[in-house]
Order: sequence, then C-alpha cells, then structure tokens
Amino acid sequence: MKLVRFLPPGKDNALYGIVKGNRVCTIVASPFEGMIVETSEEYDLDAATLLAPCIPSKVVAVGLNYTDHAKELGMALPEEPLIFLKPPSSVIGPGQAIVCPASSQQVEYEAELGVVIGKRAKDVIAEDALNFVLGYTCLNDVTARDLQKRDVQFTRSKSFDTFCPVGPCIETRLDPSDVTVRSYLNGEKRQDSTTRYLVHPVERLIEFISSVMTLEPGDIIATGTPYGVGRIQPGDEIAVEIKGIGRLVNPVE
Repeated sequence: MKLVRFLPPGKDNALYGIVKGNRVCTIVASPFEGMIVETSEEYDLDAATLLAPCIPSKVVAVGLNYTDHAKELGMALPEEPLIFLKPPSSVIGPGQAIVCPASSQQVEYEAELGVVIGKRAKDVIAEDALNFVLGYTCLNDVTARDLQKRDVQFTRSKSFDTFCPVGPCIETRLDPSDVTVRSYLNGEKRQDSTTRYLVHPVERLIEFISSVMTLEPGDIIATGTPYGVGRIQPGDEIAVEIKGIGRLVNPVE
C-alpha cells in the first residue's frame, strides 16, 4: 500500500490518501491514528501536489552504515550505529527545491532508505522492531560536506532548511532487508546499491535508537547512504529511487 500526503487541486488543506493507479483515495484520518479507512473521495494523482508523506518530530539519521561509503570518506566504521538528528525544519517533499546555503561550497546528495515509525517505540528489541514500522520511503540526506569536515560533528552540515527531501510515498508492504537504492544526478546514475549491504540492518537500528530516545509516530530513521555521493549545485536535479517505493525528485536552487 502506498500512502501519500497531498494537497488536492485548488485546496490548501493537506490530506492523506492511498495511491491506486493514477488516482489517490483519501482516508478518514492520519495513518498514524489507528486503522486506515478509505473514503469515497478520490482525486487525479497527477493533479494533486504531493507533500512530504509524514511530519516527523525528528529525523534520526545513521552515518557510515555502508562499508563502501565509509571508505569513500576515509572514515573508520563505528562499532555501534553512529546516529545524529536532522530537524523537522529540514524536511521537504517531492518537487520542492533544495536550497544551497551561501555558507557552503560543497553541498552533496545522499540517497537513503527512510523508515517511517508507525507507533511509539521505546526500548524495542530487534525481533519486534518491524512491528513498530508503518512503512518505508525515499530520503535524501543532503549534506554540506565542507562544513561537516570543518565542524567534525554533523549538526550544522545536515540541518539547513530543505536538507531532508522525503517521499514520494510511504510503502507499507516492503522487505527492507534487500531493496535497491539508487540516485540520479541530472538523469545520470550516481549511486546503485542495496540494503543487503547495510552494516546495521533496520531491526538493529530501531533497537539501538529506541534504547536512546523514544521514537514517535511519524518519526523517520534515515538508514545511511552507499558509495557514490557527490556535489549538487543550483540548476541540478537530483533523484532518489528505491525499488518498490518510487522516485523522489528535487531541483536544486
């Protein structure tokens, strides 16, 4: 099931819906509020404006979770998941522009599988972890790489407004253990890997993160990026594509 958050044509109140072919059928309430119940109200998907599919209280990102990416950056793999936060103000949806800040000369894309939490999770064990997941989405962990190197820690380099594109949907029926993650810069493939190569799989990440902080419905875990990150600049178009979910495309300004 593909869940979206969208603006119907000519309206400014966001709704949640289920994608059915080229139509989107609205649901009674947020998918984080219990059972997903369809209504009779439908819209043409092409006429709707897709938004970020959820409104997280936090985005918990995982650094260096692919061996090849750690080598790419010349950094050692951490023994435990390396986590950091991206603020809700960094989240944008499909088609919205990533804005390069004047303080950085090296803004880069990072294609990632995003895990959307469906119910409150605290001290979850790995064996039960997927029961707390609503679904999965595409995520771009945009990074000011020069500021990351200068600051050592990640907060400033990862937190600029627009630095967390998410979407286009939440896919509720997906096995996260082996899905293809790709990125395309101006139509040219730049990253091509699979979650099979995650150092810490999704279940372990949920266990580890929920031992540190409570995960709320709608929160997102960004599971890390594979080899092939690179620079974006104004005028570019960057796409994140994950098999079974879809394609998240954003222009750069």
